[in-house]
Amino acid sequence: MAEDVARAAGADRAEGTRGPGRPELGEAVAAGVFVLPARSRLLEGVRAYGLITAMWVRSTMAYRASFAMTVFGDFAVTAFDFVTILLMFSHVDALGGYSLPEIALLYGLSATAFGLCDLLLGSMDRVGRRVRDGTLDTLLVRPVPVLAQVAADRFALRRLGRITQGLLVLGYALVTLDIAWTPLKALTLPMALVSGAAIFGAVFVAGAAFQFVAQDASEVQNSFTYGGTTLLQYPPTVFAKDLVRGVTFVVPLAFVSWLPALYVLGREYPLDLPRWAAFLPPVVAAVCWVLAGLAWRAGLRAYRSTGS
Repeated sequence: MAEDVARAAGADRAEGTRGPGRPELGEAVAAGVFVLPARSRLLEGVRAYGLITAMWVRSTMAYRASFAMTVFGDFAVTAFDFVTILLMFSHVDALGGYSLPEIALLYGLSATAFGLCDLLLGSMDRVGRRVRDGTLDTLLVRPVPVLAQVAADRFALRRLGRITQGLLVLGYALVTLDIAWTPLKALTLPMALVSGAAIFGAVFVAGAAFQFVAQDASEVQNSFTYGGTTLLQYPPTVFAKDLVRGVTFVVPLAFVSWLPALYVLGREYPLDLPRWAAFLPPVVAAVCWVLAGLAWRAGLRAYRSTGS
């Protein structure tokens, strides 16, 4: 089914380039020798992504009872992470100087942001498998951006369970905490969720690009994505300063939840960063996506078919 959607998107694009006095463009696209401008390729990629994900959603909803059970299963499995934190607080009153509601805010921000990214780009860790078994070749011959095809492949709507669980914990934190709200603090939370999802997305794409070189590197990617969200669920004060520096300046996961959450809570960041650093997540996300895009293009150009 994915193949049919991709072919349809490619056919529409070839047809759409034919215009009065320019019949040669459609023929060139059909021949695979015409390259669309970057903006057109971006729009085409978004359109193809939407078509493929819509196909997987229709396939999922054909079995609604199964869908409900898998969503609940995903919700229950991810809830164990917060249950672990609850068990810790059954023995202590604070963890790294943070109360349970404060840690719930950190948890809710990171879990929800990661859940959004995992829903949209969770299939990126399959690149290494496709390189090994040669199925990536089938994506390369279609007139649709490869990144859109890989990202939308096997779109799993069950991942809504993770997002729901994160939102519930975030809601608990916001209801329980006594926060002196200001307009800036109110805007910080939605900004953190969107920017955090984008930062995780860039890490997903960069990790997928690395798999062009090391085909068995999906677990390395997972250590930064799934491992990263687990790290962010705990306050930075429980980690060594070198680790905090690493997730701030090298792989900037701290901008997903730590910096925005500490600003909302009125706490100082361990590295003595200025308070305005809490508003940098959109900038960090944009820079991360530029670097991830360059890494993806480099990996794709370096790819050599298995010949199978």
